[in-house]
Amino acid sequence: MAQITNVTSEALQAEIRRLLPSQQGFGEDLQATNVITPIIDLTSVAEGSSLGQNLQTALNLGGATEFSVLNGSSTIANVAGFYRIVLTCVIYGGSSVNRTLGIDVTDGTTTKRVFAVKSNTSLVVASPHTADIVVYINSGESIIAKSDTTFAFLDGSIRQIADVSGNLVNPVGFVAT
Repeated sequence: MAQITNVTSEALQAEIRRLLPSQQGFGEDLQATNVITPIIDLTSVAEGSSLGQNLQTALNLGGATEFSVLNGSSTIANVAGFYRIVLTCVIYGGSSVNRTLGIDVTDGTTTKRVFAVKSNTSLVVASPHTADIVVYINSGESIIAKSDTTFAFLDGSIRQIADVSGNLVNPVGFVAT
């Protein structure tokens, strides 16, 4: 005999509101049953994307912004949300001076390094590094690419993959069919 029980969970209600923004909750408690029910997973459609995660984060001509930093810094994002950053960096040796490059998140007062490469070598050798990272910034924060010398190159591409609420941002020009 089927039994139906009320489930009161703010976490589950919040997830339903996030996945189904047009529903804004149901106004009633969720219910659970002890009957086996077939499931059709509509999660990606409910989230606003019919793409798989790896395809949704694709870099593309219209949506990615390239950056290049040498002996300075550059703000590469300052709109709240989630960003995918793909980068390549090279530090040339030839000095015992520390050479550093990286990606920082800042609110103008506090700065946190989320990616860094440092070199302290007297060998005249290029030291290449690559990275593919996802960074979240809140309102009022920025992502900064930095290089502290003319011997440290940081080049890459950045694309917003979700807004501040976690709503996915598909690649520019993608149309679901």
